[in-house]
Amino acid sequence: MDPKRELTSVDLAALAGELGRYEGAGIDKAYLYEDGLLRLKLRHYDRGRVELLVDTGETKHVRIADPENVPPAPERPPNFAMMLRNRLAGAELAGVEQFEFDRILTFEFERDDDSTTIVAELFGDGNIAVLDGTGTVVDCLETVRLKSRTVAPGSVYEFPDARFNPLAVDFEGFAARMDQSDTDVVRTLATQLNFGGLWGEELCTRAGIEKTMDIDDAEEADYRAIHETVQSLAQRLGGGDLDPRVYFEGGEEEDGTATGRRVDVTPVPLKERTALRADPFDTFTDALDDYFTHFEADHDESETESGGRDRPDFEAEIEKKQRIIDQQEGAIENFEQQAEAEREKAEALYAHYDLVDDVLSTVRSAREEGTSWDDIEARFEEGKEQGIPAAEAVRSVDGSEGTVTMQVGDQDVTLRVDDGVEKNADRLYTEAKRIEEKKEGAKAAIAETRSELEAIEQRREEWEATDESEEETEDDEAEDEEVDWLSRSSVPVRSSEKWYESFRWFHTSDGFLVLGGRDADGNEELVKKYLDKGDKFFHAQAHGGPVTVLKATGPSESYDESITIPDRSLAEAAQFAISYSSVWKDGKFAGDVYMVDPDQVSKTPESGEYLEKGGFAIRGDRTYFEDTPVGVAVGITCEPETRVIGGPAAPIQQRAETSIQVEPGKFAQNDIAKRLYREFRDRFVDDSFVRKVASPDRIQEFLPPGGSRMVDD
Repeated sequence: MDPKRELTSVDLAALAGELGRYEGAGIDKAYLYEDGLLRLKLRHYDRGRVELLVDTGETKHVRIADPENVPPAPERPPNFAMMLRNRLAGAELAGVEQFEFDRILTFEFERDDDSTTIVAELFGDGNIAVLDGTGTVVDCLETVRLKSRTVAPGSVYEFPDARFNPLAVDFEGFAARMDQSDTDVVRTLATQLNFGGLWGEELCTRAGIEKTMDIDDAEEADYRAIHETVQSLAQRLGGGDLDPRVYFEGGEEEDGTATGRRVDVTPVPLKERTALRADPFDTFTDALDDYFTHFEADHDESETESGGRDRPDFEAEIEKKQRIIDQQEGAIENFEQQAEAEREKAEALYAHYDLVDDVLSTVRSAREEGTSWDDIEARFEEGKEQGIPAAEAVRSVDGSEGTVTMQVGDQDVTLRVDDGVEKNADRLYTEAKRIEEKKEGAKAAIAETRSELEAIEQRREEWEATDESEEETEDDEAEDEEVDWLSRSSVPVRSSEKWYESFRWFHTSDGFLVLGGRDADGNEELVKKYLDKGDKFFHAQAHGGPVTVLKATGPSESYDESITIPDRSLAEAAQFAISYSSVWKDGKFAGDVYMVDPDQVSKTPESGEYLEKGGFAIRGDRTYFEDTPVGVAVGITCEPETRVIGGPAAPIQQRAETSIQVEPGKFAQNDIAKRLYREFRDRFVDDSFVRKVASPDRIQEFLPPGGSRMVDD
């Protein structure tokens, strides 16, 4: 059987309760690994060192790991981890909750001056979002922009539409949900009630109900038997009455200990797993640690034994598309409700025309007399005390927007004071119409997503049919080889927005971020907002060059004097500065670059001098990199993200799946970008992937100003 790769909603309901035992643990450090694994190192006054792992990669799960089972820390923490360290310094874990009955856990951290929430999305592609005290996204691993929700830095975090929670519903609600189905009982429990296949079968077995019974044949007694079973499970999970198991395919040792390959881990024993050998554990987190610590070894072994091609994870793709459809359907329902609400408000205005007109006229007259908004609001408060109906209807006044919010019938409506009753009503009707149009757009999006879902299901059928008819052999060491993305027929697109993408940028061979201004405004912004203590400032010894900053730390990270920037990274930053300067545009192949510390850079000119926008005065000694050769490479990365990167050849070749070097030449930026695009497209079997991630426009962003040519031309 296929091993469990992701936690279910039932698992998370059990896990949230157990993790509550670690409340009060203080944050020590945060680590982020390339495969989407977040590690939070905490210390609890009773339990000592606590290693909290949140995996959003191949195995989506959360666990408290034994220190011996924790992977070594990355040599250089990425910006996301450094941001977390800064935000969580001195904070304590205040609570862990599951969002509704979804595969989402939230971790609340508090300190005297701020609070931070980490949201772990353990479905689809997986994601981690860090929220501030207002619920605004500080940063996230993956940017999500759907019609139904947005998860992006700077936006208010939006949970997916809440899934039906069968653990918290009464019998009437349970029965009504079951009646919405047109399939059998087990599939209804799996899909309509969000239990998934295994738990759907388990509940039927525990309740003594035939799994394949058609829902139309089920009677009230059947519903009650299943509902009582669900309630019993809910009470057990909520009360922490767990009896975790790790299940194995294989035999057992003489002492009865299970052996073989781990295939499942559950918070309570399952009747559906009685045919498998099992190991009991004291806590669910211990069971999860055992299961996922050995998962890779067990999984690799099983893959070696079974052989075969690298099968795409069709199930994950199908689940992702289905979830998008669910969200889109939820969005349509929300749009309908919102549109109806706007129409009801408009109708309420006409139903209470005189009252609304009285309030609006009163405010307009007061403003014409020069009365301040604060005084207007105070007068309404006085009117409420006197029992004046118009004043009692007013909820609030907003002078900055020129609006008044009032209760009109059963509705709270925000009205523009300068508009009459009719214009305000027309605006509400127009808003209802706009929302209706969004609903139509969502319907079109559902149709498109369903078409994509059908295509995935068809590919799965074709794959399985081909897999059965072919016998393929692989080298024993094939599992250890790196993926050859160039020859893959399908390359998955994985990318997220980075804060520094408005600048020129690259990462040095040692992992340091280097930024360059694209114009005078960019130069100004780099120095004013991002040039910090410990950083290095570079500039070509020529007019018309970008400000170049080698970042020693992240934008929200405090400087650590122990950080040493290797000479190799300094040389690469110097080459970056000279390559994107006028030296390249002039067709030269080398030039001088100087480097200074942040405190040597000033916007204050010398007496009698003038600084242009984007220019700076440099004071004190400079470190020179003489005869620095120009040189740029543009490449495409395939993991952990798919994107175009560009900069000095050495670090780009190190990170990219494939790259092309350019030098000063005869082709304009636009033309050389198209030539590189065609070359990349020829290198990948999946040329549609190149169109998605490496269009000529995106390639051009990494090319120096002036003419260029491919080095091998």
